This record gives sequence, C-alpha cells and structure tokens, in this order.
Amino acid sequence: MPTLLIVEDDALLLDALTGQLKQLEYDVCTACSVAQATALLQTQAVDGIILDLGLPGADGMELLTWVRGHIAGLPVLILTARDGIDDRVAGLNAGADDYITKPFNMQELQARLQAMLRRARQPAFTQPSSASGGPSTTIGALLLDHASQAATLDGTPLELTQREWELLELLVNRCGEVVTRDDVLAAWRAGPPEPGQSAPPLASNALEVYVHRLRKKLDETSLNIRNIRGLGYMLEKP
Repeated sequence: MPTLLIVEDDALLLDALTGQLKQLEYDVCTACSVAQATALLQTQAVDGIILDLGLPGADGMELLTWVRGHIAGLPVLILTARDGIDDRVAGLNAGADDYITKPFNMQELQARLQAMLRRARQPAFTQPSSASGGPSTTIGALLLDHASQAATLDGTPLELTQREWELLELLVNRCGEVVTRDDVLAAWRAGPPEPGQSAPPLASNALEVYVHRLRKKLDETSLNIRNIRGLGYMLEKP
C-alpha cells in the first residue's frame, strides 16, 4: 500500500483529500509547511508527495529542490492554484513528475498518481548482455545496448540524438503498452539535455517531432509506433 505525503496548508482541502485517498487505500501523512514536510521526510519513508506551492513561510518549490537534492527518485506531483504556463514549466524543470492545477478532478488526480507511482516502481531494465558486456534488448531487427545507449538495425548503427534514444528506449522497454506523453517528458527530465539545450523540450509539438523522426528511422522494419489518440504512443510488437 503506497504511502503519500500531502503538503497543503488549506485545512479543509487537506482533510478532504486525505479522506478520499484513504478510501482509495493509500496510507497518508500530512504537513502544512515546508519545515514540517522536511522534518517528516527525514524520519519517515514515503512513496510519493502531493505538493502545494503556496505554503506559509517558504514556497513549495523550496521543498521540491530539497527533495531532489536529498531523496533520489522520490516522485512529486504539484497540486496548486498557479495555472500559468511559466509556473508549469518552472515546476517541471525543477524536477516535479507531474503538475495539476486547482480546482481539480479527483479521478484525474487518481490516474496521475497511479501513473507517477508506476513509473517510480519500474525496476532497472535487464536483458541478456550485449557484445559490450551491458544489458541489451532485441526486438525484431532492432538491438538496444542500454549501457552504451546505442542502437543497431540488422547490425547497422542507428544514429540517434539523446532525446530520440530516451524515447526509443522507453517505447522498447514497454513494447506493446501505451506510453503517455507524461511518461516521455519524465524520461526526458531525468536525462541530460541535448547539446545546445539548457532543459528538455516540454511542448507537445516537440514530442511529435521526435516521434516522427523515430518513425522515419524505423520505416523499413516491422516496428511501428502507433499514435494512441488522447493517451500517447505504443511500439507494436513485431
């Protein structure tokens, strides 16, 4: 049963959200400020955080920065009234795994939480070793060497940018499953930026460009990247 920390200073919302999440069989602990949350996180393990930004004393972004520096891989979902695009970009670039604005739909929050926690639980991907000695995956004519971040088609090296590699690896790791846009953005945020970029692209049209590039590079194989309308993408099993 996952344990969630809710950091929220609105007592009515905190009480309502706590009750609903407990009904969904989450363990819940709460904090009303950055100081309380920081103290709790140093003594208690949690599986994820729901974080408000407008907190008394210190902004929620300060807690996000602290978490990213002290607890590797802990998923954080920002739940805030700040709905500007600049606020969204700042929160995601600072390391948040997802961002929802108030007022919110509980069913959407539940779905986002499940997806966020599922990504965090995914184990390191291991397959039989490649020639370089690292884990690798073979699907049809495609071979991915995860250690060296290299791909080949029928033995011919496939030229990929950093973002193309991260997208392809995610699709391969979950071949036959839907990969949401949020899944891709989370993978991009976790990796280093491409040369000339200070941060990973976040716009949907940028993602479409990378998917289009990958489709062209896989065009002469049996591998097909399907667009699942309203959800994301899926690499079909050959």
